[in-house]
This record gives sequence, C-alpha cells and structure tokens, in this order.
Amino acid sequence: MAMKQYRVAIVGVTGIVGQEIVKILEQRNFPLSDLHLLATDGTGGKKLYFKHRELPVTETGHDSFNGMDIAFFSAGGNISRHLVPIAIRAGAVVIDNTDIWRMEGEVPLIIPEVNPEDMASHKGIIATPTCTTTQLLVTLAPLHRVNPITRIIVVTFQSVSGAGAAAIEELTTQVRHVLDGQRAVPRVFPHQIAFNLLPEIDVFLDTGYTREERKIMDETRKILHAPELPVSATCVRVPTFIGHGEAVHVEFTHPFPPDEARQILSHSPGVKVLDDPTVNLYPQPWSVAGTDEVYVGRIHRDAAFKHGLTLWIVADNIRKGAALNAVQIAEEMIKRGWLAPGG
Repeated sequence: MAMKQYRVAIVGVTGIVGQEIVKILEQRNFPLSDLHLLATDGTGGKKLYFKHRELPVTETGHDSFNGMDIAFFSAGGNISRHLVPIAIRAGAVVIDNTDIWRMEGEVPLIIPEVNPEDMASHKGIIATPTCTTTQLLVTLAPLHRVNPITRIIVVTFQSVSGAGAAAIEELTTQVRHVLDGQRAVPRVFPHQIAFNLLPEIDVFLDTGYTREERKIMDETRKILHAPELPVSATCVRVPTFIGHGEAVHVEFTHPFPPDEARQILSHSPGVKVLDDPTVNLYPQPWSVAGTDEVYVGRIHRDAAFKHGLTLWIVADNIRKGAALNAVQIAEEMIKRGWLAPGG
C-alpha cells in the first residue's frame, strides 16, 4: 500500500528557521507530494534546493494555501496573526513557530515528546513553544511524571541565532571590530554582544521580568497542565552562535537521587545524558549544534531545595528548539492518523 503523501507550505522559508525546516523535511524523508516555499519579506523570486531540485520561493498571498495539508509558519507574529486564519480556512493544518497563538486557550502548545495527546483537540492550528521551553520540558517532563515538580528556577544562556540571521552577522562583525581595536556598534541588540552578556531578551514588563522570561514561565505551566506551578526564569543573551544553555534548579515532591534521574533521562525520548565530571563531560553549545537531541549533564543534588536537583541542559535552538519540533508535530499527527491528505 502506497504511503500517504502531503502538500506542505512553509511561510518564512528564507529565514533561519524556515531554511532549517526545508533541510529537516529532506533529511527525514517527510512524505511530501508538493512543497510550496513562501516568503513574506520581499525575498520571493529566490530559489532553494530540495532533494537536488531547485524550487522557487514565491511571495505569500491569500491563495497560497489552497490545497495545502500542512502550513509551517516561521515568519514572525504579525504575519501569523494575519495569515494563519486564511490558511486554516483553506483547509491547512497550521503549525506555528511564533508566540502569537501559544497562550490562546483553544490552541494546543505541543512538544511531541511531552504532550502529543493535546493535539487531538486542535482546531486547525498547533503552536510550538519558545526554544528555551522546549529543551527545558523535553528534559523535565520525564522526571515530573515519576516525581511531580513543585518549583522550577531556570537561568538561560541564549545564543544570538535566537534573534535571527541579522544577529549572527552582528556578532561576527563586532568580534572582528573589537579584535581590530575598533568600536562595536550595536544595531540588533541594545548593547555590544561581542565578549559581553546581556540579561535582556525581548522587552521588559512591569513585573521586572522580560517577555522571554514570561514566555518560559507561562508555557511551562500550560504544557505540563500545572497552572499553579511556581516557575521563575532569567534569560541572558550570550556571544555564541548556535545552541542555548540552561542552568536549572528543580524541586520535587519527594527526594530524587541523581542516579535515578540519570537513569530515567537516559531512557527518555529526545534526551541524551552527557554527565561525567571526572572527565569534564557535560553538554556544550558548540558540540551540540546541528544535532536533534536535548543534552543534559551536571545532574546533582541542589543545595537550596530540600528535594531538589540541579541540571545543565543544552540544545540547538534553531533545530530542536524550533524547526525540528515543528516537523515532529506533523510526523506525530500523521502517525496517529490525525492528518488526512487532501482534507
């Protein structure tokens, strides 16, 4: 029996996440019958390669989604707000990488390794979390199932790629300028990022938290179905290109021996344990870039929480944090028979 095939559109395909989605669809041999590459920033007319074929990029219009089964959106919140309803009306199931729909009550917020069953209630749109939430919960959810979490404190160390291609270029240019003894001029970030740390990602809110920090807190509670769970986040932009790190302090209901946590995580989907201090083994952004898993190390008892663990979590924020998670959502829907081609 022939495998079902799907017509897929990618909105924002010339951006850093959109290009990664194209690459992942090819690498994972996604069952495609048709691939529409769509731009929203005037880059229509470009060509991208898919399976050794040149495919045209076209500007997104109101008829771009006719006949599409799946539409991946990675073009920014304003674009999603405007075009997602059009795509849904055309019959496509939308998988959205922006923050516009995540906290809407009827929109499932999905990490396939954590809460795939929540997709069953979708009404045409499924949201993906922010990249930091994804790697946090791929790691913590398996522990939470065994020993319920009562508190999370997380400090993130986020690479510049989270702010897009212009941010990567800014870091590259600034490093050159500083090493040449010239002044680094910030454009993407509020201050110099080269050789620096910025405890500011997205805008500051009246609470003193930033919007990025609020996303992690709200999304964690929604995905874990734990609306009262205390979560506190501090997000820091660091001068690395790919890969976000997270220092996580977690309190559990009961004592949690570190060896037991390691054992659970080593058998959890999408997780790799790299944890041997005797040989300096722990995850690093440089070495996990381009990989699919979420990596965890430095697992030990937390000195401040009675039943606490401390963990160090690292993942490729563009790949698992955004593009791969979106593709995995589509794959999971197909596997469960929740996505029928042609309707």
